[in-house]
Amino acid sequence: MLPESKKTDLDQRLGALTMPESTGWLQSAREAARERLSVSGLPARRDEYWRYTDPKAFVQAAPGVVATENTTEVFADLEAFVITVENGVVSFTGDAPAGLEISTLASVATTDIHWAREVYGALEAAGSQPVVRPLASLNTAYAQDGVLIRATAPVETPVVIRYAPGEDPILHHVIRVTANASMTLLEVGTPGGRGNTVAEVEVADGGAFHHIRVQGPDDARHANTHTFAALGEASTIKSFTLSANGALTRNEAVITLTGDDAIAHVAGAAFGKGDFHHDDTVFVTHDAERCESRQVFKKVLRDGATGVFQGKILVKEGAQKTDGYQISQSLLLDDDSVFLAKPELEIYADDVACSHGSTTGAIDETALFYLRSRGVPKRVATDLLVLSFLAEALDEIEDDDLRERVSDYLADWLAQQ
Repeated sequence: MLPESKKTDLDQRLGALTMPESTGWLQSAREAARERLSVSGLPARRDEYWRYTDPKAFVQAAPGVVATENTTEVFADLEAFVITVENGVVSFTGDAPAGLEISTLASVATTDIHWAREVYGALEAAGSQPVVRPLASLNTAYAQDGVLIRATAPVETPVVIRYAPGEDPILHHVIRVTANASMTLLEVGTPGGRGNTVAEVEVADGGAFHHIRVQGPDDARHANTHTFAALGEASTIKSFTLSANGALTRNEAVITLTGDDAIAHVAGAAFGKGDFHHDDTVFVTHDAERCESRQVFKKVLRDGATGVFQGKILVKEGAQKTDGYQISQSLLLDDDSVFLAKPELEIYADDVACSHGSTTGAIDETALFYLRSRGVPKRVATDLLVLSFLAEALDEIEDDDLRERVSDYLADWLAQQ
């Protein structure tokens, strides 16, 4: 039985939504998600994994802001297959690159047979245990549209999802990388004033999925994202997110390594000021032997901004030879900014190498003095030290060209602040 406050919040939130038309497998998945939501209710500040972030903006019936700015052009001149999302509607033109099958959730909503039926809602449901993730269940039940991508071969051409501003979009993407296939997905821009985006990613044996997301630079956005991933034997997922500004951002990643010798890297770099509140919540489960995971998160905060990191590595019984690494660090550029961290290890195997660390500090005054003494202006010197601090997270981007693009974008953006 839900507490009365949670029941009221849920009724009001759902009262403002209409479940999109669907039949068959998709309707069944929506109804199952709705049932999970009716049991859990929406998140509240007293919930364990929401103690550092107030979910009110995501729970209230109406969005607090409407996004109007979207100038993120970091991949503008890149040769890629471009998908546009505007006001919650997905569109693209032309044929997908060889080795990729691309469609939209809206276009398959009433089909009887589609490969996404085996993934949609399934990874989200599995990832909602033992920690419930109500906003993801809300997404599965009420998603307006989404991108469905299946990679069946190694694909060199990246796919770019470019978000144009909207009001309150609910988007659900499904990515399936088949055995020995690979692809790169790039996401840029702001989907809405209050966006709720879920991506379910299934990587089969020997497959590889590379992901880069650039959020921002609008100051007002409220963004909530979930990535649920399952990895097969000797498969790889590497995901990096750059967040610039924004009023409230909560990025969650729930990754399960189910096949031996799988690799999962998830990383993020964030820079914000003032009312900026940025929360990375990560849960990595090792359920196979000789798997490797890395969590690398860096935040630069100023003018009273708040950063949050909650990261967990769970090593199940029998997951021997696990290599798990987790680091979260913040650089506070004033005395009013705050960094809150909750690193966790839960290990049930005896032959593992797992570590976690979390640090908070100010700018290195010695390094700053060294640069100033050689004629570097204070503002430029500070930006150089910020970029140096964020470098470990940026290094998680495997592709040299993409890493350089993101780094250059960040440097240009910092120079304008």
